[in-house]
Amino acid sequence: MNAPRRADVRRAFRSAARKRAYGVFERFAAGAVRASGSSAGFILATALVALWAITGPIFGFSESWQLVINTGTTIVTFLMVFLIQHAQNKDSRAVHLKLNELLASHEFASNRLVAVEDLDEESLQRLHDFYCELAVLAEREGGLRVSHSVVEAGHVHSRKQRAREAASSSRFAHDAGVVRGRAEHR
Repeated sequence: MNAPRRADVRRAFRSAARKRAYGVFERFAAGAVRASGSSAGFILATALVALWAITGPIFGFSESWQLVINTGTTIVTFLMVFLIQHAQNKDSRAVHLKLNELLASHEFASNRLVAVEDLDEESLQRLHDFYCELAVLAEREGGLRVSHSVVEAGHVHSRKQRAREAASSSRFAHDAGVVRGRAEHR
């Protein structure tokens, strides 16, 4: 039986330590975002600014007094940018996963849209053009729930047009036959 090599053990230990550290950061970031976005967070920030303003006359509105609020708000703003971006990335990833699941689970949805957020600008523009063309075809059909791809939309459009023409001509023939039949019964 082969014993695990030291390098493998060290790699596994470092990986576990990284996961624990990331888990601690995740919990801290989630808590900080929740707290800063809450009513209590806003009240605390307002109270700190009011306290700073009240202490102005005590410190003679000195440069040091002004530096305290400038430094404090700069540091908080700098850190909040990263926390907010982290929360936004996480939410965005969760929304994309949910949308991907919906696309993958619907039998008529185009799977080309799964992970569309990873495409470059040119590919996104081509997809946009694709759906603009689809919208034009759907509008011709009288509704947006007609088909799910441009190729299929073209086929469906042609099929429906032929079916309408056939129905129209058979309805005309049927109506003519009914009129003829009524005339014969008289």
